[in-house]
Amino acid sequence: MGNFRAAFEAYGADYDGTMRRFLGNEAMYLRVLGMLPRDGSVDRLGGALESGDLGGAFEAAHSLKGVAGNLGLAPLYEAACAVVEPLRLREERNDYPELYRAVRKEFERAGLFLEALKGEPT
Repeated sequence: MGNFRAAFEAYGADYDGTMRRFLGNEAMYLRVLGMLPRDGSVDRLGGALESGDLGGAFEAAHSLKGVAGNLGLAPLYEAACAVVEPLRLREERNDYPELYRAVRKEFERAGLFLEALKGEPT
């Protein structure tokens, strides 16, 4: 558990708070986190932003924010929050591509975090 906790904290997540949501079951957390790469929210967000569909972009970003929050992926959660709020208001902005790149970067980091955790004994 110590190495799992260390990897978790090195990523920038709250181990204790997240593990409470998963009843202290690291194996269950890994199974659920393992579904993240198949989540299409990031791609839907990018496509919606590219096409100017702010409503669709909001839905995708909001979904990703919820997933990231429940999984304790604080860096991804924060990146998603930065784009969710202006989308909620349907603000026309020029920085959506930059905000999307930040979300994409944190989504990729979360994938690396998953790979690091897979290498840890649970």
